[in-house]
Amino acid sequence: MASAFSATAFMQPLFLNSSSTSSSRSSDRPLFGDLSSSFLGSTTQNLSFSRPCIVPSPSASSSSSCSARRRTVVSVSEAVKEKKSAANASLSNLLVTKEEALVLYEDMVLGRAFEDMCAQMYYRGKMFGFVHLYNGQEAVSSGFIKLLKKEDSVVSTYRDHVHALSKGVPAREVMSELFGKTTGCCRGQGGSMHMFSKEHNLLGGFAFIGEGIPVATGAAFTSKYKREVLKEADCDHVTLAFFGDGTCNNGQFFECLNMAALWKLPIIFVVENNLWAIGMSHLRATSDPQIWKKGPAFGMPGVHVDGMDVLKVREVAKEAIGRARRGEGPTLVECETYRFRGHSLADPDELRDPGKIFGTHYLGMNYILTVGMSFPARRLFLSHRFFSMQ
Repeated sequence: MASAFSATAFMQPLFLNSSSTSSSRSSDRPLFGDLSSSFLGSTTQNLSFSRPCIVPSPSASSSSSCSARRRTVVSVSEAVKEKKSAANASLSNLLVTKEEALVLYEDMVLGRAFEDMCAQMYYRGKMFGFVHLYNGQEAVSSGFIKLLKKEDSVVSTYRDHVHALSKGVPAREVMSELFGKTTGCCRGQGGSMHMFSKEHNLLGGFAFIGEGIPVATGAAFTSKYKREVLKEADCDHVTLAFFGDGTCNNGQFFECLNMAALWKLPIIFVVENNLWAIGMSHLRATSDPQIWKKGPAFGMPGVHVDGMDVLKVREVAKEAIGRARRGEGPTLVECETYRFRGHSLADPDELRDPGKIFGTHYLGMNYILTVGMSFPARRLFLSHRFFSMQ
């Protein structure tokens, strides 16, 4: 099937009531409201909307009475399409300030350099155990985590080094943990797959598939409980739950989506879809490869974004985090990305064929450099600080 990279897809649950079906509403107005205040926020300047398809009620005669009492989810399949620039379709036009751009770029370069050093140490026999690297996926971590407050929480997977770095854990502590030293963030007891920092609200990496999602859901429940029950009005903390495409057929994934939507928890479920679960292609492992469509089934927005473009990721993250802070509930975001190395450093990566499943396209991209070229006015390249990062 065609890659979802051709469009930034979006599905938003819609609750119809008597006011939404009023005859006074203009027939040209989209049913899901004012586009200027829609979920995608300022990205609407780069997106075009088509009229949504309404799921009909079982009985036409009772539709008017049911509409006021029943929630009808409107699936907007292919509702949002990104306008490609004829001049340069690979670059995002979303705006950031110079300082924001530098923070994003610095974080991505740090993550790439850190993981490359891990590979060197591992192959020299200085590092032991399973080590899963994040090369290629840096835009997802930087795009989301750099928008968080210190009090916000992050829950990761076994591929957690860069998430820890983005959350502010010092690189020396993360590397020390990989070497099993007492100066590591877990005093050398956690290792590569179990990064944790109470100070930075990094609630851990989890080696088992899907185990971190319930923890993240619990953290989001804590935030809601403090605000609504304990009346801590300033508690607007949100939680990010990172996991991969291989997790999305796991029962805990669906259970937590249901719970988060039911209680409108301040959580963002971030799917890092790198297209492979170890050696199993995502396209062969699930009945519907479009993970983002699972969100509306539980009454929450589902969004697909180019996970190789940090600016696009950041814009979607900004809106999702904003929704959570305002008490509007969870969001499911699928970031389509690609890992440049095997499943772990012990994996010879012989099962993936780069020429068949997008590999050639991704591996030929120096997307971190592309990000630098797309920053405002491109004058960032004249900055001494910009060059010093590299």
